[in-house]
Amino acid sequence: MAEIRTTCPYCGVGCGVAAAPEGRVTGDPIHPANFGRLCSKGGALGETLGLDGRLLDPMIGGRAASWDEALDRVASGFAEAIEKHGPDSVAFYVSGQLLTEDYYVANKLMKGFIGSGNIDTNSRLCMASSVAGHRRAFGGDVVPGCYEDWEQADLAIYVGSNAAWCHPILHRRLLAAREKRGTRIVVIDPRRTATCDEADLHLAIAPGTDVLLFNGLLAHLVRTGALDRGWIAAHASGFEDAALAAADDAPDIAAVAAGCRLPEEAVRRFYAWFANTPATLTIYSQGVNQSTQGTDKVNAIINCHLATGRIGRPGAGPFSVTGQPNAMGGREVGGLANQLAAHMAFEDAASRDRVRRFWQAPRLAERPGLKAVELFDAVAAGRIKALWIMATNPAVSVPDAERLRRGLARCDLVVVSDVTAETDTVRLADVLLPAAGWGEKDGTVTNSERRISRQRGFRPLPGQARPDWWIVTQVARRMGFADAFPYEDPAAIFREHAALSAFENSGERAFDIGALAGLDQEAYDALEPVQWPVPAIPSTGGRRLGTARLFADGRFPTPDGRARFVPVRHRPPAHRPDRDRPMLLNTGRLRDQWHTMTRTGAVPRLAANSPEPAVELHPDDARRHGLAEGDLARLRSGWGRALARVRITPDQASGQAFLAMHWNDRFTADCVAGKLANPAVDPFSGQPELKHTPIALDRIPLGWEGFLVSRRRMRPTGLVYWTRRAAAGCQIYALGGPEPPADGIILGRSLLAPGKDRQVIEFADPKRGLFRLATLEAGGLAECLFVAPPGRLPDPEWLLARFAAETPQLDDSDRRALLSGRAPAGAPAEGRIVCACLGVGIERILRTMREGQGIGVKELGALLGAGTNCGSCVPELKEIVAHAALPAAG
Repeated sequence: MAEIRTTCPYCGVGCGVAAAPEGRVTGDPIHPANFGRLCSKGGALGETLGLDGRLLDPMIGGRAASWDEALDRVASGFAEAIEKHGPDSVAFYVSGQLLTEDYYVANKLMKGFIGSGNIDTNSRLCMASSVAGHRRAFGGDVVPGCYEDWEQADLAIYVGSNAAWCHPILHRRLLAAREKRGTRIVVIDPRRTATCDEADLHLAIAPGTDVLLFNGLLAHLVRTGALDRGWIAAHASGFEDAALAAADDAPDIAAVAAGCRLPEEAVRRFYAWFANTPATLTIYSQGVNQSTQGTDKVNAIINCHLATGRIGRPGAGPFSVTGQPNAMGGREVGGLANQLAAHMAFEDAASRDRVRRFWQAPRLAERPGLKAVELFDAVAAGRIKALWIMATNPAVSVPDAERLRRGLARCDLVVVSDVTAETDTVRLADVLLPAAGWGEKDGTVTNSERRISRQRGFRPLPGQARPDWWIVTQVARRMGFADAFPYEDPAAIFREHAALSAFENSGERAFDIGALAGLDQEAYDALEPVQWPVPAIPSTGGRRLGTARLFADGRFPTPDGRARFVPVRHRPPAHRPDRDRPMLLNTGRLRDQWHTMTRTGAVPRLAANSPEPAVELHPDDARRHGLAEGDLARLRSGWGRALARVRITPDQASGQAFLAMHWNDRFTADCVAGKLANPAVDPFSGQPELKHTPIALDRIPLGWEGFLVSRRRMRPTGLVYWTRRAAAGCQIYALGGPEPPADGIILGRSLLAPGKDRQVIEFADPKRGLFRLATLEAGGLAECLFVAPPGRLPDPEWLLARFAAETPQLDDSDRRALLSGRAPAGAPAEGRIVCACLGVGIERILRTMREGQGIGVKELGALLGAGTNCGSCVPELKEIVAHAALPAAG
């Protein structure tokens, strides 16, 4: 069977993928988002297609059920809650992982026929501030530019974006263009991230001071006359008020530098570069959005582009890069609680009437529903009686996650649709519905440049898994809405979605894909990637012409057709450090992981770069807290606690800590960033402030450490600390606690699988606290347990190689190595994985460098392939090369 062209299910870049039914995955060379490149996660998609851990049957109260029974239970549970408590007593919480067709029917059911606005999405956690900022400035949720702008810019400004890790394919496009045109790159971020490696200027601003910096830029543009006054007069309104607010907030460069804790010369250089570079692109992401001032940050950035007329032009404009594969598709259909549908707003009576007539929905919701944090507050307070969670894991990702979990446990009915049988949220569900996963489902997604692409199934539905649109449609029919939900395939849903976008739309709404409303099944199946708007224009002869850039003509979807400047003022974050909690916690992504690791956590090469949760600290902060590299630290906020290893790095600013957002109860004892995060939200967008929570740090003394290598996946109990990561053919558990080694041995042994027929190889040295044990079945390794005082464990890599071997039988040298704790002579070591795309580890890199002369990053790429695919490991390769050169330099 030929390869199927589909779309990657990870970030908002929307890379094209060529997939074969047996699971081989490569980049689609003709997809305009990536032209064949894939990042480490996308390149490993073929390794995520197994059924281990999949939810394959409907479940009610922990027992398997038929679809009819499960659907009846969901429909009756929601209907009963509505009858007793009204439509606002029920809610949906959905996800940017859903396809547009899934999103459309869920939004239609809740807002159109249940009659409540209570459907929100995990996009609230990542993109809501951009949505609010776009709507305030442009009159609609529109990203005006396209990916070609990254290649045509002369100045690229990253604000709160670690694109080298989070959007590496786009970052590589920018770097490739830089080789030809000399593009300057500025990074604005409190942390020194991998993206800073290629920056001409890094502005390590004080957390939360983005508005001050960009107000200062606007005031500078006014003072120096670097404005496009003709464009402002013709196409914008509100400039004077915005300029006055900026001047009052940031009267001069010295005030900005002091407030942002930056050198004056660095601020002056940044402002001069912006003022003198017409092709300026400002790229921003979660560092801007995840803030109680996120919407104002977005508008502060947009104000500067409006003031210079740098919008709708090649290489210029504000560019919000999204974190999820279909965050924008969800926004198109109205997946956010404060949106209606097809970019129409609750606030507009004509829009409500229009959608009501189109859907023939007399009970259409009249007002916005609860946004994510409000929604889960209502669950905790008992106001939400029935909740349906689709394709997301809020028990990990939503702030104040412990309170959320308590609320879910008390809620009358919690329904979860997911592909995974084990998540922190699944454990709290009353009804589980098995959803189709990537490679099985069929529909569309929209990426960060408004490009609609097809996600096509290439594998059969496993077990009783069904597409989300089908599940929602079946529930809607059981609730009495069969006439409004007649769908038998996603193409029919897409046609209706496209028709609604064009309904009574004469250009007032930018989102218009009316030209796609007539697609038959064959045309839908063959749909090529296209950027909206795609209006039905008779003069095109039926051709579906997309739109690369918007606002080039200076017309905006506002009542007067003008863009709007928004006066904004700097405000501090909601919570500040104090004596009890002197550190600021920032959260974000790891290079090779995704969301809560339900997919990427099962891939050994993706788990190997960052195998344990780590809190990153500046050396000064580590000293102040009595912490050393590799120590175990307890993080405490006003909302929860977490345990993580200490990683000391000068890349982290003093007074600030960084913790990855991915870890959860499936992979570690106690490190859910959402439990620490404060629930304060932006007053306009409702997006929580996930990057600014005061914390305290305590050292947890370790009396012992250990590791268990097993073919079983489990959640250890009774241990203070453990983590799990996937390895080839096994799972490896890192263990530890404050007890003496003798107690650690007892705790470790309690995790071993029972088995009378297993052969045991064991070594114990109670005096030195050393213990090594292996169990064998049919001559091959079944489990290995090593325990030692802190810092005395051997590297387990050679053991992992034995578990991964096709013939796992042990020879005499292996048995001696087990007893001695030393790898057999001649066993090559790969070490911690640096290049996840090609599986190249640190030890192989160092061996190659020792064996050659003058080996740098390019030579490592030529010899090993490291850094030649997505490039996200190049900053680490540079660091390795530089570190190896230090002795010679000294």
